[in-house]
Amino acid sequence: MSALWFIFRIVLQDQRKALLRGAVLSFAVLAMGAALLGVSGWFITAASAAGLIGMGAVFDVFRPSAAIRFLALGRTAARYGERMLSHDATLRALESLRLRVLRRVLAAPFTQLGHLRGPQALARLTADIDALDGVSLRLVLPFVAALATHMLAFGLLWWLVGLPVALFSLTGWLVGSVLILVTASRRAVPLSRQAEAATQALRARMIDMVRSRDTLTAYGRLRAQADFAQAAEARQAALRCALDRVERRAGAAQAVLATLMAGGALWIGALFVTHGVIAPAIAALGFFTMLGLAETVAPLRRAIADLGRMTEAARRVRRGVMLSPVVASGQSASPDALIAQDVTIARPGTAHAIVRRLSFSARPGDTLALTGPSGCGKSTVLQAIAGLVPVLDGTLRLGALPVSEWGEHPLREAVTYLPQRSALMAGTVGDALRLAQPGATDADLWAVLDAVALGRLIRGRGGLGMMLGPRGEGLSGGEARRLTLARALLRRPALLLLDEPTEGLDDATAKMVLAGLRAYLPDAMIVLASHHPREAATADRIIALG
Repeated sequence: MSALWFIFRIVLQDQRKALLRGAVLSFAVLAMGAALLGVSGWFITAASAAGLIGMGAVFDVFRPSAAIRFLALGRTAARYGERMLSHDATLRALESLRLRVLRRVLAAPFTQLGHLRGPQALARLTADIDALDGVSLRLVLPFVAALATHMLAFGLLWWLVGLPVALFSLTGWLVGSVLILVTASRRAVPLSRQAEAATQALRARMIDMVRSRDTLTAYGRLRAQADFAQAAEARQAALRCALDRVERRAGAAQAVLATLMAGGALWIGALFVTHGVIAPAIAALGFFTMLGLAETVAPLRRAIADLGRMTEAARRVRRGVMLSPVVASGQSASPDALIAQDVTIARPGTAHAIVRRLSFSARPGDTLALTGPSGCGKSTVLQAIAGLVPVLDGTLRLGALPVSEWGEHPLREAVTYLPQRSALMAGTVGDALRLAQPGATDADLWAVLDAVALGRLIRGRGGLGMMLGPRGEGLSGGEARRLTLARALLRRPALLLLDEPTEGLDDATAKMVLAGLRAYLPDAMIVLASHHPREAATADRIIALG
């Protein structure tokens, strides 16, 4: 429950006034509903009694009728206002929460981001946060409004009918509702969690299938992946049906409780009438008020049905909100050197040193090539230079400061890192490039495309408005690689880190790209990791690892 309370506090802090107004209106809806039935029952009984004893002509029907109309219209208006205010406040708060989670995820350290799969991140930002609308709308506000309504009903029934009826109402509804909801929750919470897990599995499998449909089709595995997704859907449907049965049984139990409470109030009222303590109309008021109070507990069974789902979603979202952001410490001007002295670096997420006592230096205009067999630590060295993984021992300086003392913003302004796998999203070629430099002109974009030998190809396919599909669909692997390289060049960094930049290119194209890269950034320090001799041949110095 602590995770749910954490989420509700965020919602309350963000939309305090609107939620408080919604809570007041929610209470008004329930109180007016119970009062409407109570007053109506009293009015009908009193009018009938007056007619039977010949007092119908002098019986005041106008004020009770006005009260009934006021309660009916007021309840409708309060319901409308409550839905408008509470739903609007909740949706606005969840929008803010979604942005907060996204910012935290984007600002998380590289090692944490490396363990986060795309489908999981998407589910956290969509399904998990969508599930949290029930924290305020179906759990907290209905519970608070119901409790306040029962306290008000206790006081009014004590005043108008008698203490026994008031105590019977409060204890009966409280004990009965708690027993029903606790019993239902023991079955519903595990089912809700399992149903949510099945939903997440279905989402992940569908996303994986859509993303990899071309590869799956080529290898004849699309049908198997579809069956895999359908199995998750079947499990989700079965769990939802079981959860629905639990909710319906809880609803039936609440209906039985309402009948028992109304019958009990009628029996106590009849005893009071028999002994001349109250009039029959007052006994009817207690009976019909008890029926009206059934509305206060009905919404809670939906909250119990969703409790497991909301709890799991709240835990995941809380972890997302509490992801450790990258801390910006120092500031620095544009670096004039890169110096490594006896540097020891471990694999990300481990304490096992993969690179030991590495030393090198680079100045503006220099190109360094890291060579060695796969797994020797070339990519890890680039990540350490980029400030993404820590150095275990030694000194790694960028300009006048160690890399670890650079502020996050100036470090990203000075250093650009192009990993082996770079992302392209659906959109135009111009959109893909302007992610790196939103203010770039068309001339800037064509210049960088020409630098990576991609300008002629893009001109022949519609220019900067050429549409790309998800993950750069529409371009070959080598073309997509060059486009991500062009995006990196567009930032004009002082230090450019490239992990196998010409992978997937033929020798002639690779040589053009490497030449264009240096021509575009003549004064930048370039450190590249590669298996290919053609890349090492362009370097001023070669650093062999492993």
